[in-house]
Amino acid sequence: MTHQCSCGKIHDEGNLGMEYSLYTKIDIQNVECLNECQEGSGATVFKPWEDRLDTSKYVESDMDNDLLFNIPFTGNIKLKGLIVIGSENDFQPNKVKLYKNRPYMTLDDVATEPEQEFELCIDMHGIHEYSLKIVKFSSVYHLSLYFTGKEGVNKIKIYYIGLKGEWSPGHQHGVTICTYELRPQIHEQSQDHDNVDRAIT
Repeated sequence: MTHQCSCGKIHDEGNLGMEYSLYTKIDIQNVECLNECQEGSGATVFKPWEDRLDTSKYVESDMDNDLLFNIPFTGNIKLKGLIVIGSENDFQPNKVKLYKNRPYMTLDDVATEPEQEFELCIDMHGIHEYSLKIVKFSSVYHLSLYFTGKEGVNKIKIYYIGLKGEWSPGHQHGVTICTYELRPQIHEQSQDHDNVDRAIT
């Protein structure tokens, strides 16, 4: 099935439904969305492809027209693509910045240089893909997404965020317990010498 979004191009859904399944690899209980109007609503936009057009679940900004998502994964991700369904009115976010492996970001941190950023188009069908630079997103265990809206508009609204990529188990470091000798065992060495002297005499 083909659709057209505000970018002017015709997009084919193709196998997008199979490719955009990384929501199952998100540690959803620990997703954090800063400046959400309703607590916990940010996590609801990560949903199955077939539910992406469900507008009953969404996140809306509270005080300003920005939202910051902190998204931990259950392993390492080679991130390849992003799809965003926002509002079709003025509450549509118009830009997103992506930050790799920077857990616990706050709104004070978003002035730092992102790994990549996009101008967003209005896409109510969820078929406009934003292609990521795989070299920069080859080993992602945490992703932060910072969305902003139009100047003069005090809210943004998002219905769906889709992520495409490859998942692999995270590397776990084993714990090694070592005992170090802080000083030479002089007492034991002295006993050895005494035993040798006795043997000679």
